[in-house]
Amino acid sequence: MPLTMAKRESGSTSPVVRQIDKQFLMCSICLEHYLNPKVLPCLHTFCERCLQNYIPPHISVSFWRPLQVMEFYCESCETAMCLECTEGEHREHVTVPLRDVLEQHKAALKNQLDAIRNRLPQLTAAIELVNEISKQLTDRKNEAVTEISNTFEELEKALHQRKTALITDLENICSTKQKVLQTQLNALLQGKENIQSNCSFTEQALNHGSPTEVLLVQKQMGERMGALARHAFPEQPHENSHLDCQVETEGLRRSIQNLGVLLTTSTVGHTSVATGEGLRHAVVGQNTTVTVTTKDKDGELVKTGNAALRAQISGADGTVTVTDITDNKNGTYEIGYTLRSEGEFSFSILLYGQPVRGSPFRLRAVKPCDAPQSPDDVKRRVKSPGGGGGGGGHVRQKAVRRPSSMYSTTKKKENPIEDELIYRVGTRGRERGEFSNLQGISTTSNGRIVVADSNNQCIQVFSNDGQFKLKFGVRGRSPGQLQRPTGIAVDMNGDIIVADYDNKWLSIFSPDGKFKNKIGAGRLMGPKGVALDKNGHIITADNKACCVFIFQSNGKLVTKFGAKGTSERQFAGPHFVAINNKNEIVVTDFHNHSVKVYNADGEFLFKFGSHGEGNGQFNAPTGVAVDGNGNIIVADWGNSRIQVFDSSGSFLSYINTTADPLYGPQGLALTSDGHVAVADSGNHCFKVYRYLQ
Repeated sequence: MPLTMAKRESGSTSPVVRQIDKQFLMCSICLEHYLNPKVLPCLHTFCERCLQNYIPPHISVSFWRPLQVMEFYCESCETAMCLECTEGEHREHVTVPLRDVLEQHKAALKNQLDAIRNRLPQLTAAIELVNEISKQLTDRKNEAVTEISNTFEELEKALHQRKTALITDLENICSTKQKVLQTQLNALLQGKENIQSNCSFTEQALNHGSPTEVLLVQKQMGERMGALARHAFPEQPHENSHLDCQVETEGLRRSIQNLGVLLTTSTVGHTSVATGEGLRHAVVGQNTTVTVTTKDKDGELVKTGNAALRAQISGADGTVTVTDITDNKNGTYEIGYTLRSEGEFSFSILLYGQPVRGSPFRLRAVKPCDAPQSPDDVKRRVKSPGGGGGGGGHVRQKAVRRPSSMYSTTKKKENPIEDELIYRVGTRGRERGEFSNLQGISTTSNGRIVVADSNNQCIQVFSNDGQFKLKFGVRGRSPGQLQRPTGIAVDMNGDIIVADYDNKWLSIFSPDGKFKNKIGAGRLMGPKGVALDKNGHIITADNKACCVFIFQSNGKLVTKFGAKGTSERQFAGPHFVAINNKNEIVVTDFHNHSVKVYNADGEFLFKFGSHGEGNGQFNAPTGVAVDGNGNIIVADWGNSRIQVFDSSGSFLSYINTTADPLYGPQGLALTSDGHVAVADSGNHCFKVYRYLQ
């Protein structure tokens, strides 16, 4: 093809063809299509003219000589080459003798070879496991087909037997009724015949008999006719013709349509999780439970039950403790057990024969006298946190004894009970890293934790590992000053939005703590929690007004909803708000002991929770956060615990806080590295816990 034609056609071809043309049909020296191309021994191709002009005159070029040995290595291009190439295309590159790097590359290849070869047993085992599961699946399918066939054959047999029985009963009933009617009919026919016979005889005598004959039969015939006239013939039917078959088929048809249920789940062990203090700690003689939350291969929650779950607790001496498994029919399971002796145990939890994440667990049982005090040990009445009205009254809160190591900072608490605590920051005080009734907590995408230190009238900022970074804010009632900051949120620009409870407005500060603006003044009565939605709107729960306000970032009111009360669109002291991945608004309704979810326009969607201490119940919920999967994490203030629910409000699990108990938790947030940060108001610190989504 002429060069001009090649150029002309290349302009109208597809990008893929043009890329091939550029990579394989163009000389890398003249950047034109090859003209009389020549291949060097190292397999590089150039135009003959380019080679003649490019290679120094003292080097002779013979394009048809035998293939030369590759003796050099270009470190920049990571390729072997011949001597000619060292003075040609690679003359500016660092080249070394090939033998000098050969062993190094052979060793590297050998290491890579060993690494992938070491995976072969794992892959072989995985193949065998998958094949075995596939075989079991086929076997169980065949067993189910056999069971279905046998069941329906038995049902068909039962139907046939019932059909025969009904027909037989029908024949018997009909025969009995016919016998009664036939007997009556015979009596009536006999009577009719007698009457007709007597009538005929008498008429013959009257019409044709002589006077003597009439007188002779008169007495006999008169008596006979008198008897017939007085005889009670069975003139009324002794039976009826009612004989129907009523078969109620509608209910049976519905039963048949719903007959048989196919049970299966997409649950797998390696993504499913077990939570609860009972995984690692138990008290001898006391019933202990853990929660298993099942997930599919992609880590999505499975919301149906019937999974094949098995749990076994084995002691060092080989003893096995019986476990009791309760299927909640929503994808979660409760495993209960009671250990009879102290010591170390192995706690294995298997789903379809495969371990859940972290299984087997190392479990330690202690005597009751050695067990640390539980949050349930003592109770006292305390006033609603934050001092706000919003429903008034008192809420009974579980109180806990503050451990002696309460006043440590950033150091992970040493405790024989292994829970999910990573670290805690804070003691009661007014200095950096000290708090007095901290309330809201928020996080940033660049690894910061921002805390509203309510009674100290300031905001403190820490790194994700608990290191102090910044403190700002002074007490006062002027713009830029703080008077009991409660809720806190951080927008996409890093600006910090603070709900100022007593100043009755929202203050906005720059990332370094410089005051920028205030919004909501004149509208808000007692803002508590604050959050930002996907549209950049600022949402705040007004604890005193018992409603939720939605503002634009410039302070313009978008809408508000709610009033004081107990209905779906009413609140009794709303505390904190969060936004889920559907841009829906999640609100904790403190005195109504529930969590309510609304769409972005404030329309009610659903609520969950009731007053109590059981799974999914609340004793005055406060902080709330939503993870990337839509799960809702709630601080249960009066019960001093953190509960986890799925996106529809079904209870999933707890975050284990046993080693260092909470005391009136307030705000919640998820850190940029996926942990849960909680403002432990009663203990004047914040804590960060591991969280497995």
